[in-house]
Amino acid sequence: MRVVAAAVALLAAACGNSEPTVIDGSSPDQFEATAAQARRDLPDADRLQFDRALKNPPGRRYGLTDAEVERLARQSYNGKTAREVLDAGR
Repeated sequence: MRVVAAAVALLAAACGNSEPTVIDGSSPDQFEATAAQARRDLPDADRLQFDRALKNPPGRRYGLTDAEVERLARQSYNGKTAREVLDAGR
């Protein structure tokens, strides 16, 4: 019984040490999928700030279309983790 408990504890510890998701901005579909996964890496308290950062990437100007803002976000956040996106928005 102790062996099973130790195995379960080891498995749980291994699952908790995963690397953070890196956002892939190479295409709109990849960006959407990896940004959603990166958002899940964050604590609940930071998720709204992450959402705001995606809607307001660095370099955003008044008058840009939604497609232009999305392209700018893909370029700005490509290769970054959710934590790096939050830090860039501060």
